Amino acid sequence: MGRRLRDGRGLLVVRGEAESVSVPLEIAASYRARTKGLLGRDGIEGAILLSPANSVHTFRMRIPIDVAYLDRHLVVIAVRTMEPGRLGMPRVRARHVVEAEAGAMAGWGLRGGVRVEVLAKGDAVE
Repeated sequence: MGRRLRDGRGLLVVRGEAESVSVPLEIAASYRARTKGLLGRDGIEGAILLSPANSVHTFRMRIPIDVAYLDRHLVVIAVRTMEPGRLGMPRVRARHVVEAEAGAMAGWGLRGGVRVEVLAKGDAVE
């Protein structure tokens, strides 16, 4: 990624073979925002991007979540579903993590090898 992200809102764009899907995105780039993540929430509309990050945990979470690990080029390394109370293993190549409600990512076509875009405040982030 060419520049650092800031806490805020944006879109996660998943380019599919037939069409693209744009998902509302919360961006958690500060230590405080990344630490809070989805803790204590009953759900999320869209997804949250933790950056930088290479692992997550679901302690004190109320819902199961999908977790996508992204490399420095925003290519998905792996997607996992995690139940509450779990510790995810760090992914060496991961630079960013996207979290969403369990099952959401399959519907967006988000899977290993897919490159996503992050649009923050109207600007493309590469």
